[in-house]
This record gives sequence, structure tokens and C-alpha cells, in this order.
Amino acid sequence: MPPAHVVRRLISVASVRRESQVASQKFSSGLSEIPGKMRSLSRFRLITFDVTNTLLQFRTTPGKQYGEIGALFGARCDNNELAKNFKANWYKMNRDYPNFGRDTKPQMEWQQWWRKLIAGTFSESGAAIPDEKLHNFSNHLIELYKTSICWQPCNGSVELLQHIRKDLKPEKCKLGVIANFDPRLTTLLQNTKLDQYLDFAVNSYEVQAEKPDPQIFHKAMEKSGLDNLRPEECLHIGDGPTTDYLAAKELGWHSALVHEKSYAYLVKKYGEDIDRDHVFPSLYDFHKKISDGVVVW
Repeated sequence: MPPAHVVRRLISVASVRRESQVASQKFSSGLSEIPGKMRSLSRFRLITFDVTNTLLQFRTTPGKQYGEIGALFGARCDNNELAKNFKANWYKMNRDYPNFGRDTKPQMEWQQWWRKLIAGTFSESGAAIPDEKLHNFSNHLIELYKTSICWQPCNGSVELLQHIRKDLKPEKCKLGVIANFDPRLTTLLQNTKLDQYLDFAVNSYEVQAEKPDPQIFHKAMEKSGLDNLRPEECLHIGDGPTTDYLAAKELGWHSALVHEKSYAYLVKKYGEDIDRDHVFPSLYDFHKKISDGVVVW
């Protein structure tokens, strides 16, 4: 029989091994609670999305939609002209009256911003809206663009939200939206039934800051309600190379870019800070690669 001190040492070693095995089993058990397909997202306590062309997209072009509604009000014009002039007025309004008029002096109400854009679009398309009709006409369009008549989910967006919400416990991971948008955002998410997967939404008009301004990302962290949330625990997913992907990265967040252009094009235009492994043509593709375990943060 071995000496007593040797027996005590053997017992001690065996005890340590048992504790190690128990700890290992607990760790493995904890991991097993997170399905493999979502495990690479389990490091994040906050995941946010852009809206336009990330979660939602237009059912038809604004030119066609404006043309259909314009015809109801007696303003008939070519849809291609409307599409061209809508785009031109969109850029002009954002340049001259940033953030839907919130950042201009004196401040412009967002509804007035849209009325001005709508009036310019039709006027330049050869069908000026009379002043007595403009208010009702523009309000009709403003209300319409709160609904699923004008918007539909992007490829893979609903399925991704469903899986994240199912696999990552809400108390551990919050889901939100960060969008350069007017106050209709919350109603739009409700009407398209995406709100059931989300914990909050932040729009630039109410925050008085548009992406890529850090303030809107900080507001999202605050709205999450998570204690001691750190930037490296946050992931933002969007289609804007500058306003979404690079803006989030510069704050220490992780980010994913949903974009139809090739990686070579994106790097040439936006620089080497774009990671090839974090660019996806759609949320469907992002979801698939997350599920396959090939995305590393």
C-alpha cells in the first residue's frame, strides 16, 4: 500500500480531474443550448439592422407607384420620367435639407419635406400638382408608404430574424433597427410585421443624427437597455458601405455589408477596410453562411 501522503495526492488529482470534467460538461451543455447555425452570432449582445434594402425593399419603383397615385389625382405623366426625377429630387432634398429637414434652420417638418419632394418630382415630370390638391395628394402617398402595399421583406430577412429570435434568448441578445428614416419607421415595421422580432427601432429624424454619425449608434446601445454593453459586443448589418458597414466598424462594432456589387468593386470605391468575408449579396446568403459556420468575427 502506498504511503499516506501519496494516497492524499492521488485523491487530490482525481478530485481536480472530476471538477474539470464537470466544468467541461457544463460548458459544452451551455454551448449546446445555442443551435450550431446561430453559434457564431452568440458572441453579440446587440444586433442591429438597416431597413431600406436590408430588411425591407420597395414592392415597385417609386416612379411606378407615384405614377399610379398621380393618375388618381389627375396628374398623369411617364413613369420613367417620374423615376428619374424622384431620384434627382431625393438627392437634392438630402443635400439642401438633410435628415428630412430636421437638420435645417429653421427646422422643416418631415411631412413638409416629403411634400416638397413630391411637388418637385411631378413638376419636373410635366404634371405640376395644383396647390389646392398638393396637401391631400402628398398625404395620401405619405400614408401609403407606411404600409405593406409599398414595402416587402428583402430576400431572407424574415427567416434570419425568426432564427435569431428563436435561437438567441432575448435577455441575452437584443435586436434593433438603426435607420436614416422619418418617424414613420415604427409604424412601417408594425405594418410589415417585422416588429414582432425586434426590441426597438431608432430613426435619424428623432435622434437628430443620421448615419454615419456615431450618435445614432450610441442611441441604439442606450435603447437596448443592456448593462455595460461594449462596442465589440455589437453587430450592425446594412447595405451602406459608408453609412452602415464602415460607420459601425469605426466605432468598434462588428459589421456585415449586404450589397449586390462585387468585393473588388467595393474595395476599389470604399477602401481596404472592407472585409471580403463580411460582404453578402443578401440576408439569405448571410444566413446560409452563418448556418454553415463559415463566418468568423
